[in-house]
Amino acid sequence: MQRKRKASINHLSRRTFLKTSTAMSVAAGVWSELPAAESLSANNKLRVMCIGTANRAAANVQGVEGEDIVAICDVDSNYLDRAAAKLPNARKYADYREMILAEADKADAIVIATADHNHAPAAIRAINAGLHCYCEKPLTHTVQEARIITEAARAKGVATQLGTQIHAGTNYRRVVEIIQSGAIGDVTEVHVWVGKGWGGGDRPTVAEQPPANLDWNLWLGPAPERPYASGRYHPAQWRKWWDFGQGTLGDMACHYMDLPFWALDLKYPTKCEAEGPEVHPETCPLGLTVRYQFPARGSKPPVKLTWSDGNQIPSEVAGEKAPGAGVMFVGSEGNLFADYSRYKLFPTDKYVDFDPPQKTIPDSIGHHSEWIKACKDGSPTTCDFDYSGPLTESVLLGNVAFRTGKSLIWNAEQLKATNCPEADQYIAKQYRQGWEVEGV
Repeated sequence: MQRKRKASINHLSRRTFLKTSTAMSVAAGVWSELPAAESLSANNKLRVMCIGTANRAAANVQGVEGEDIVAICDVDSNYLDRAAAKLPNARKYADYREMILAEADKADAIVIATADHNHAPAAIRAINAGLHCYCEKPLTHTVQEARIITEAARAKGVATQLGTQIHAGTNYRRVVEIIQSGAIGDVTEVHVWVGKGWGGGDRPTVAEQPPANLDWNLWLGPAPERPYASGRYHPAQWRKWWDFGQGTLGDMACHYMDLPFWALDLKYPTKCEAEGPEVHPETCPLGLTVRYQFPARGSKPPVKLTWSDGNQIPSEVAGEKAPGAGVMFVGSEGNLFADYSRYKLFPTDKYVDFDPPQKTIPDSIGHHSEWIKACKDGSPTTCDFDYSGPLTESVLLGNVAFRTGKSLIWNAEQLKATNCPEADQYIAKQYRQGWEVEGV
C-alpha cells in the first residue's frame, strides 16, 4: 500500500531541496513534510533505514535484514563500522537528521532503536517524511511526545509498530483469549511487577573527554548539554537518568502492562499516583509503586492497576507467592497469573480441568515480519501507534505522578493533570535547538 504523500515545499524537486537546504535544516530544526519514495525496490523488498546498530538495536537490524537496508546510523563509529561490515551496501551516517533528509526519497521505512530521549525527534522527522516507522519501547520520552507521534502517524497513514516484541508471543495471545472469555469473571484489579531497578546515583562531578569513536553531541541530541562521563551514560546506563530514560518503568512497563492493556481493552487512566524514595533531580528511583485507575469500557467494569518495580515488588499477590516478574489478573471468579511464557489459574483446584477457549487471535507471523508486511500491503500490526501510543502515555504518567508527589486527576483529552499544574513540566519538555519535535 502506498503511503500518503504531500508535495514538497514550493514544488522544488527533492534533489534541489536537499542540495540547497540540508545544512540549514539540520542546524535550525526545520523539518517540513517531504514527499515519500514512490515504490518498493525492484525486487519488492522494503527499503529500510536503521537508527542504532548495536545492543538492542542490533536485534532490530537483524529483524529486518531480509529486506533492503539502504542506510544505517549510529553515533558510535565502532558500532557503525561493525554493522557496515555486515551491510556493505548501506550508506553510513552519524546524525539521523541528516540521514532522513538525504535518504527519505530512497527508502520506504525506518527502524528507531536509540536511547529513549531520541525516539520522538527521530520518529517525527521520519513520519513527516512519509516513512513507515518501527520504534523501540517506550515510544517516546514524554507523555506529550507519545500523543504527537501517534497523531502524526495516523495523519500520514504510515505503518507503525512499537518494539514490544513479546506481544508476538503465543502465550500473551492465549492469556488474552482466556481473560476475554470470562474464565475468571469480571477483572477489576491487576498487579504488574518487575524486579529490576534502573536508578540511583548522582551526576558525575568530573568532566571527561569522550572517546574518539563517540559523537557525544549527537548522542545528547535534544537533551541539555552535560559533560561526558565514562560508564555513566553510554551504552546502557542512560536508562536511570531523567534526561535520557524513564527508569525501570520506562524500560519494562510497555512489555508487562501491554498484557492487561490488550486483554482488558484499556486506554487512558483517570487517576494516577505513585510512591517510592525521595525524588532525585537527576536519577530515577530504584523502586517504585504506581497505582492507576481506568474507567469502565462499555460493559467492562473499572480497573485498578498497580505497577511495582525494583526493591518495591511484592512477595505475595492475591494470596499467591510472587515470582520476580509477572502480571496477576484478579477476577470475580478467580485469578490468573502470567509472564512472558506461561500462565496459571487460581484457585488451582477450581481450574484443574480447565479447558482453554478456542483460539480467536491468530499466531503472529513475527513481530518484525508483521510490520514489514504492513508496510508492503497495508495489513494491520498488533502494536501500532494507535495502540502503543496510549500505552506509552499511561506508562510514563506514572513517573509524572512520582516526580510531583501528587495523586493526579488525569484528563487524557486535554493531556492535563487537572489538579496539578506542576505536572506540566514532566508531561512535556524543552529541546535543544535543532532537535525540536514538531507539534510542540
